[in-house]
Amino acid sequence: MEPIVVGIDGSAGSVAALRWALAEAHLRGAPLRLVHAYQLPHFLAGEVGVGLGTPGVPAYAGEDVERLREASEQAARSVLAGALEQADRDATPGIEVEQEIFEGPAAQVLIETAQGAALLVLGSRGRGGFAGLLLGSVSQQCAQHPPCPVVILPPVEEKEPGRG
Repeated sequence: MEPIVVGIDGSAGSVAALRWALAEAHLRGAPLRLVHAYQLPHFLAGEVGVGLGTPGVPAYAGEDVERLREASEQAARSVLAGALEQADRDATPGIEVEQEIFEGPAAQVLIETAQGAALLVLGSRGRGGFAGLLLGSVSQQCAQHPPCPVVILPPVEEKEPGRG
């Protein structure tokens, strides 16, 4: 059975997408594949002279980039675990859940990861961009270049800290 792929970025929209995908996976008897993508800034990833005004000089030493990469992956694991907790994963037992972390642009990672999947499930907006947009850039790119059927859930209103 092909998996249902879910893009997770820690936003309320991605948690709603995970809840929906858990229910759909339960109905289909399909496994879930949770995907989180992160990007290191170009000047950290070994490009030379970017933003430094000194051509040919790496922005940071390789070990610093590796430490940042490790920290990014640890943060990604926390985002995935937090999303599973918020989505009440225990309410749908018996579903196989695979968690994957990739370095790269989110839309590209999701499109590549969802090749041959049963579904790609996304929230309409993530954490970045402009708050007034109804559809975020990642969701839009995935819809325009679908690797499989794509489900984009409507916006979810995020509660402000300290408010009911």
